Amino acid sequence: MEASWSLAGQALLMGLAIAAPVGPIGLLCIQRTLQHGRLAGFVSGLGAACADGVYGALGAFGLALLSAYLHGLQQLLTLPGALFLGWLGYRTLQSGAAATSAAALPGRRLPRLFLSTFALTLANPMTIVAFSGVFAALAASRSTISTGDAWTMVGGVFAGSALWWALLALFTGRLGQRLGTPQRRLISRLAGLLLLGMAAWQLLRWLATLT
Repeated sequence: MEASWSLAGQALLMGLAIAAPVGPIGLLCIQRTLQHGRLAGFVSGLGAACADGVYGALGAFGLALLSAYLHGLQQLLTLPGALFLGWLGYRTLQSGAAATSAAALPGRRLPRLFLSTFALTLANPMTIVAFSGVFAALAASRSTISTGDAWTMVGGVFAGSALWWALLALFTGRLGQRLGTPQRRLISRLAGLLLLGMAAWQLLRWLATLT
């Protein structure tokens, strides 16, 4: 039992550590929270948490093979990930021009927020690199794990990632209550430009692999 709790704690910290660095998902979560409220930001982050859980499952149930698999997957997904990220950056710039006060989205649009960050996280090379490194280290320390331990790891990774997005949406929502329309528009435009810059960087990395 003690070993299971220790493994769950390690997996939770793993999920937190992978989700916490500010990247495209973090920018989208912040921008959507400021524009549409905490629920929109958290649902966006939850899509990323579920994608982290998918990679966690791949790692937990196939530690020995994961490192090479993710390396190949990274090469495959770089171009579509860059194009999707560029599209999200463009949409964020457009929404920034119209940003005023936080307006809750209709419930039927929340699944779109979830699916967009789920797909982006799966296609994000930096997420793949992070999980590749983490599970390579786990593979070196553990020859085999039980099915129960594997599910513990998956649940811990998901819980750690979801916890981070909940905290980010909460604190961003509180900050947004103090911001006026000019500040909201500025943040949305900056988020859109940063997303476009990240997309361009990924595209350049993909082009570099062709030479």
